[in-house]
Amino acid sequence: MPFSAYAETAPYVTTMDKISAGDTAWMLASTALVLLMTIPGLALFYSGMVRKKNVLSTALQSFAICALVTVVWVVIGYSLAFTPGSTPYLGGLDRMFLEGLSFDKVEGTLSVSHVAPTIPESVLVMFQLTFAIITPALITGAFAERMRFSAIVIFMVLWSVLVYAPVAHWVWEPSGWLASMGALDFAGGTVVHINAGAAGLVCAYMLGKRLGYGKEPFFPNNLVYTLMGASLLWVGWFGFNAGSALAADGRAGMAMLVTQVAASTGALAWMFVEWVRRAKASLLGACSGAVAGLVAITPASGFVDVQSALLIGVIAGVSCYWGATGLKRMLGADDSLDVFGIHGIGGIVGALLTGIFAQKQLSGLDVSFSAQAIGAFATLFYSIIVSWIILTLIDWTIGLRVDAEHESVGLDLTQHGEHLP
Repeated sequence: MPFSAYAETAPYVTTMDKISAGDTAWMLASTALVLLMTIPGLALFYSGMVRKKNVLSTALQSFAICALVTVVWVVIGYSLAFTPGSTPYLGGLDRMFLEGLSFDKVEGTLSVSHVAPTIPESVLVMFQLTFAIITPALITGAFAERMRFSAIVIFMVLWSVLVYAPVAHWVWEPSGWLASMGALDFAGGTVVHINAGAAGLVCAYMLGKRLGYGKEPFFPNNLVYTLMGASLLWVGWFGFNAGSALAADGRAGMAMLVTQVAASTGALAWMFVEWVRRAKASLLGACSGAVAGLVAITPASGFVDVQSALLIGVIAGVSCYWGATGLKRMLGADDSLDVFGIHGIGGIVGALLTGIFAQKQLSGLDVSFSAQAIGAFATLFYSIIVSWIILTLIDWTIGLRVDAEHESVGLDLTQHGEHLP
């Protein structure tokens, strides 16, 4: 997300005539689109890929995280991510419980963020909240079908505060150390996808493999759900990427166009590789390829043209196919729904390709490949280390994984007392 250098360096109060109605309207719409990506998009996408006995628990995880992270964001997450702190690594506590966020119709004043001065601060809080929601929700695909619900709740609270908020501050708050270095991440390739992918890989290792993994087939219960979820993710991604322009302008339009192009070429590339290797193209592969293209274009969407988007989508489709197949076998982790293979690898590919294809005339910003690499791999290793610490502490206290009998019966019934007919 590009932040220009404004005179103010922290949220401040201004008059209502300084607010752009067009920018605000677009950001309200974008916020709704990004929320659509998690509920119902991701909930459907993931629940279609698991076995029938775990459909409800998988969908509930996305829904519960939406509610849980909303409270965490309001209490402390936004403040840690989007206010200047005493260090370039973490924000301050000035906006805890959204203290200082204001709207006064009588006086004709309201607060705005220094990173988006043409829209109300309340709108930025909501827009960024939807990013904070979908990032931990993505992680759930890595440990699908075997993690205790209580452990999920604790992990997501701690991870949102200790991992997501600091990384968002590094990249998207102008005083953050990666932002100061010149690392570019227009809409979350690093903050969202590398971050979630790395945590997902650690979860897969820490939880261990599902019972029967590699010995019996695990068939998706309903790929139509997955198609519906992927389609909602695709549409919602326009809010994700074009909304990150923080304005209703030409840059938002270009970000929307390149998003569509990369998603399409990603889907086609994945299907082509499947056809070459297996003589068949699959629905699941098409959905996975589209998501791969969307992930990779995310950090670049405000910095590249259509020709670059075509290449980014193709490279992402091929790279993420390898990530979900060859690399997955090499790593030996049961990353159930290929969170690292698609989001981790796609995020890294997108971050690095941003360093190659970004054009200054689209943003006015210089690009450094070394800064892109540092940002990508710093996030990768930070998320891995802190996620491992959090998971280890949870495992020592309440335990991470359901017992074998409960896993065999299914999480829907054993964790939530519900089941599909």
